[in-house]
Amino acid sequence: MSRYKRNTIYSRIKFYYFISILLFAGLLGRLYYLQIYDNRDLKLQGLKQRSTEINLRSKRGTIYDRNLIPLTNREVTKTLVAPREAIIKNKEILKKVKENTELSTIEINKILDTNNKLVQIPLTRKIDIENANNIFIVDIINRYSKTNLLSHVIGYINKAENRGESGIEKVYDEFLNKSDKSSLFIEYDKNRSLVLGSSYYVDSTVTSEEPAGVRLTIDYYIQSLVENILDEDDIKGSVMVADVETGEILALSSRPSFNQEHMEEYFNREDMALYNKAVQVSYPPGSIFKIIVLLAALEEEPDIINQEFYCKGYENINNVTINCNSTHGDISLKNGFAKSCNSVFIQIGKKIGAKKVIEMAKRLGFGEKVNIGLIEEVEGILPEGKELLGPAIGNISIGQGKIEATPLQITNMLLTITNGGVQKDMSIVQGITTKDGKIIKDYNKMEDKRILSEKLSNIAKEFLEEVVYSGTARAIKLDDIGGAAGKTGSAEGLLKSKPTIHGWFAGYYPRDNPRYVITVLVEEANSGSISAAPVFQRICREIFMLNK
Repeated sequence: MSRYKRNTIYSRIKFYYFISILLFAGLLGRLYYLQIYDNRDLKLQGLKQRSTEINLRSKRGTIYDRNLIPLTNREVTKTLVAPREAIIKNKEILKKVKENTELSTIEINKILDTNNKLVQIPLTRKIDIENANNIFIVDIINRYSKTNLLSHVIGYINKAENRGESGIEKVYDEFLNKSDKSSLFIEYDKNRSLVLGSSYYVDSTVTSEEPAGVRLTIDYYIQSLVENILDEDDIKGSVMVADVETGEILALSSRPSFNQEHMEEYFNREDMALYNKAVQVSYPPGSIFKIIVLLAALEEEPDIINQEFYCKGYENINNVTINCNSTHGDISLKNGFAKSCNSVFIQIGKKIGAKKVIEMAKRLGFGEKVNIGLIEEVEGILPEGKELLGPAIGNISIGQGKIEATPLQITNMLLTITNGGVQKDMSIVQGITTKDGKIIKDYNKMEDKRILSEKLSNIAKEFLEEVVYSGTARAIKLDDIGGAAGKTGSAEGLLKSKPTIHGWFAGYYPRDNPRYVITVLVEEANSGSISAAPVFQRICREIFMLNK
């Protein structure tokens, strides 16, 4: 064999030997990586194949209040996890479970009647079970609280797909649909008939700087007291509390509420429990709208403030008669506003015209979304075109007819007045946060905007104060804690296609240096004075006690 051939063969052998070493090294490296660095995923896959997974915490990021109090992922429940047959066959264990759970016997039997091999039963406390190796007591962090606090704002999720379906859960789903994971794996034999043991698995892959939560403007304590008041008095409607200085919403409640863990119970109900009535439903504002008429009149004809009016108990417009709540006789504009005299405001409406009134309403945010960060918000309704002609001015002047507004829009109007005519950009979201609640992206707020002159706003505030001093809200007694001002409203509307009365009170507290604007809407009410004003008063007193 020639030297050339020998060298060629030798070179090829060296080449193949080198490639083999590289491949072998690569294989060793891959095995090392899988065994040492990526063993968690391999372990997880192995556990899933031979085990049943019990999630010990929600798969979603936390929603916080303004003070970093968790509104979700906050309640821990002791939970019994066990083979169904082990509970059924052991009467002693079953008895102990029944003595230490809030579930009824019917509810427990329903759980045990399923075909699930493993069952979960929430407990009120940890219990000791002797000689029960296959029964586990674990802490499970629930997504929602038992009280379903702030349910209409937080919203709910599609559990199967871990997807937000309404409220904040839907708006910020891309940030909330991830979180650190904690699970308990119950391991079976190869026939999946015998429990062999358990393993805990924790995955903290969400970094400390990654967007994984949302912080709201809501104050947990104010929200709680508002909901307690509504529930204690079985009030249907809504309440909103806003911070005067910032325009941030501190509380927003709608009733009836719903249980976020059992959404299937509500989809076919007719009580509108799934509607956020503060933003998602618009109502005739009734006499609350007289604030708009007053502002339009004072701006168009400033001297009208000194004019005297006469109320004969009703007003005729063409062939339409609209009654007043009393026969007031000679009455000033200020007293007419305080006593909510329909005659006075229909006369004013006829004088300045429907167009001016509706223009003022639009300036103050009626007929369009306020955009606080909830996609369910509606625009409300304002009449236009031919709807402003003829006798329509009668209904327009007293907030009836084709006028509808949300409690949010009413709150927005009162905020502008209390801030001297400057409109604040209202919001319910402070920003997107890390998993620990640190804000990494603030909610984008618009700059303050002057809507009314300061002089006009000050006159409006004087009139609102008179309502509480001597008018339809004189039953409100808050002078010992700073006083208040506001306007009542009683509006004829429809609820479930049946005629009804909605009671309003929208005002601010304290009177001289307002900190809060509070709007109360009560469905199926007697009147704003009887049904809504007392709720406002109680909220103010409880906020005062909270701040002491």
